[in-house]
Amino acid sequence: MSKQNSILDVEAIREAARKHVEDGAVASGYQGDREKIISMLNEALATEWVCVLRYMRHYFTATGIHNESIKAEFLEHAQQEQAHADRIAERIVQLNGEPDLDPATLTQRSHAEYDTSMDIKDMIRANLIAERIAIESYRQMIVEIGDSDPTTRQMLVEIMASEEEHADEMSDLLGL
Repeated sequence: MSKQNSILDVEAIREAARKHVEDGAVASGYQGDREKIISMLNEALATEWVCVLRYMRHYFTATGIHNESIKAEFLEHAQQEQAHADRIAERIVQLNGEPDLDPATLTQRSHAEYDTSMDIKDMIRANLIAERIAIESYRQMIVEIGDSDPTTRQMLVEIMASEEEHADEMSDLLGL
């Protein structure tokens, strides 16, 4: 397609990109409420970190020869939650924000709770509850963002799908 036949105003796009180069990945047409989205993402980041820590604690403290497969599941989920946290932190930076990883306030900002259960069924139940909280939190964030930030929305949809898989696996372990 030639320049004259372009549907897009390419010259305006080029000018805006040059004029606001300091905005990094946030293009001039970005419609999201950046501060609000960054705040939501920092809460999600805290939630993911609390989930990493909870799963790791459960991995290390679950005992018994019959629980080895459950321990492996806890470790796998911890690693996946860490990957979610990484994606969220990277998106915060893309939006010109700062990931809040302050350990002093992590549990206060998290939607999910930390758990110190020693019984394997209680551990699984705590993880299932946390996954259900994460799913609903992500669902509400997705609704709140709507179409204003398609990149963040898509990331949250993908993370929510992973959390649904985790909840399903924890539910299966409980025999629900």
